[in-house]
Parts: sequence; structure tokens; C-alpha cells
Amino acid sequence: MIRLSIGLVFLLALNVGRAQEVNQISRSAPDGYPDGVREIRYLSSADDSEQPALFWEPQGNESGKRPLLVALHTWSHDYRQAGNEVPYAEWCQKAGWIFIHPNFRGSNRRPEAMGSELVVADILSAVEYARSEADVDESRIYCIGVSGGGHASLLMAGRAPELWAGVSAWCGISDIAAWHQQCDGTAQQRYANNIEAALGGKPDTAARLAEASRRSPNNWLAKAGGVALDINHGVHDGRTGSVPFSHSLHAWNEVVTPNHSESAIPDESIKDFYQSQQSFEPAPAHDPLYPKEQQPVFRRIAGTTRVTIFEGGHEILQEAALNWLAAQQKGKPVAWQADQVHSLEVKAADRESGK
Repeated sequence: MIRLSIGLVFLLALNVGRAQEVNQISRSAPDGYPDGVREIRYLSSADDSEQPALFWEPQGNESGKRPLLVALHTWSHDYRQAGNEVPYAEWCQKAGWIFIHPNFRGSNRRPEAMGSELVVADILSAVEYARSEADVDESRIYCIGVSGGGHASLLMAGRAPELWAGVSAWCGISDIAAWHQQCDGTAQQRYANNIEAALGGKPDTAARLAEASRRSPNNWLAKAGGVALDINHGVHDGRTGSVPFSHSLHAWNEVVTPNHSESAIPDESIKDFYQSQQSFEPAPAHDPLYPKEQQPVFRRIAGTTRVTIFEGGHEILQEAALNWLAAQQKGKPVAWQADQVHSLEVKAADRESGK
């Protein structure tokens, strides 16, 4: 017979109690979120730390396997961000999806944040929490984000490609070092400062350049060739917004080059497109998911990946993004057009990143 000391029994009980306590902690969501969304804590596999998130699951007669939406906050905010994040929760309640909005170490101005290994583990652990609390449909786990959330969404497409039924990334930063250079000495200096705070200095040494690369989606997106991945960016971003839309075109290249190299866009064409804001290809067909005043001006599809540059700025078109995700399911071909379109009323101001 194995005998445990009183002290060891106490420690084991304490750990079990702590895990239960972490799962049970809940508070109301920030103002603006629909009723029922609550703040929770879960354990991150990275360091066994307690991490916060907003969470909602269908109740009562709505039980049964449900899609999970992992919504990722923007660059300068955290899990309590409202504004353009609220429509994600509203959609989930309307559609009967499970919703989680993790913190992943908060705003991107510390070494622990900005695409770190802690960030990746926190997001994956948020999925595990949702699985433990609700009946998740494993074939319909989705990821979405804009700006810093677009950066994190692209990153997760490459870091955990086997997990996602669909990833919708909007106005995402794909190359940290390149974005630092684009922001440094400009009106967007604060973002360069954030990057330096996270890296411990400018990305101008071999070590910091390597770290910037490790935290950049472009370093991982070659592994995302089998993910249903929709990359979107407003054609005016980088002028009326903070992230040049060239980031999304370079992200596209990283995804498609291993298996669809003929679809990659030459760097010179990307440069000319960004400078002129005029597509080098004919305008794509009308897309009913996009508002009539914000139609795609450039689009390419290769394998399971699509890139769209649309008439807009640094923003997300939530209705287009969520309806596209709703059409995706693991084990089935990517559906580029949704058979069913569900309305979602979003104020124009709440399309803008950071609101």
C-alpha cells in the first residue's frame, strides 16, 4: 500500500482546489457586451499562470456540439476590449456558437506579449478551457482578429494549423521588423516603441532580428497551406491606418509559395500596388458579403488560402468575416462563398480597429 504524508496530501488537495477555483472565478463582462458574457480565469500550459478571458456558451435547450470562436484583441488592448470586439460575442449568441476572448498577455508592449511563446500557449490553452466547459464541435473551431488580432490570427494559423476549421485575419502585421522600420520616426512611432519594449531594443542586432522573426507570422505561415485562411486588408491602410496593406500580400506569399509558387506576387508588384493603391489586375467580381462601398479591389485564391484587398482602411468587416467562417468545416472543401448569409448590424465606427 502506498502511503502519502499529510503534507503531500495537503499539497495535492491544494492544487486540485486551485484548478477548480481558477475555473470557477467569473465576473461580468465590460460595458457593451451582451448579457451572459462573463470574465473567467484559466490555467495557461506555458507557465501554469492564471490567465483571464471573456467567455460565453449556449445554455439550456441550446446545448449540444457547437462551433467555437476564438476572438483575438487588437495590438494596444487586452481581453476587456469592447467596441469592434463586441460583434463577435453578439454573433455567437445569435448563432449559438461558443465565444472566448483571451488576453494572451495583454497589449503588445512587453516581452511576454507580441507573439511570444507565452502568447501561443495562452491561446491554445483558451481553446482547451472552452473544450472543458462546453461541448465544442471539433470540426468547427475558428479564429478571428484585426490589426494586432490579425497578427495573432496569422501567427496561430502557422503555429497550430491542425486546429482551425477557418482563420479570418484582417489588417494583420506579418513582419515585426518591417513594421518597426515603417513606424520608426513617423506618426506611428508609438508602435515602434512598443516593438522595442517587447524585444529589448530596436530590431537591429542579429539576436533581436531573430526574435522579431520568431514573433512574426511570416516565419510560420509556410505551415498554414492546409488551413482555410482568409487574409483581408483595406487598400488605404498604411495611410489612413497604421499597417500598410503590403503586410497581407507578403503573408499571402509565405503561405502559397511552398505549394502554389505560381500564385506568389512579385515583391516589385507589391511595392507598386502599395504606392499607387491601384491593383495590377482587373477588379474581382462583386462579393455579396462585403458592403457595396467596400468591395474587393484585388483578390487571389490558391489552395485553401485567399487574400483580399478591399476598399477600406484599418478595419474589419465583421459580417463578411463571420459569414465566411460559418461556411467552413474541417474535412470539407473551403467554401469561398457562403450558402447562407446571416445579418449582423455593426456600426461603422465599430469596424475600425481599436474602437
